[in-house]
Amino acid sequence: MKYSMLHTCLRVMDLEKSLDFYKNALGFRETNRKDFPEHEFTLVFLTDESGHYDIELTYNYHPEKPYVIGNGFSHLAVGTPDLEASHKNHEDMGYKVTKLMGLPGEAPRYYFVTDPDGYEVEVIRRA
Repeated sequence: MKYSMLHTCLRVMDLEKSLDFYKNALGFRETNRKDFPEHEFTLVFLTDESGHYDIELTYNYHPEKPYVIGNGFSHLAVGTPDLEASHKNHEDMGYKVTKLMGLPGEAPRYYFVTDPDGYEVEVIRRA
């Protein structure tokens, strides 16, 4: 059997802040939205530039407290050809950003930026 990745679901506290992050900080675009007011939740699907991978933002109306991300989930990852410009852009946008890093013995080739709900996104230099 063959499988392919379709989407990753993230539960978010503030849908508009999360949409702003994934659209403006990472260049994803909204492809589908499903509102279920009678069940008090909204699903928003965003895709990357290639259109091959989606993030599903799940917004449950009136969340009482932030979601616990846990210690098993680590991060999402995206690629960019201009790591330094991306890093500066995310800093200028006011997001929590780590310094540029590399694996032991390697030149810097990635950093992490944190979305409004605390999910980390690794940004990797892509050739």
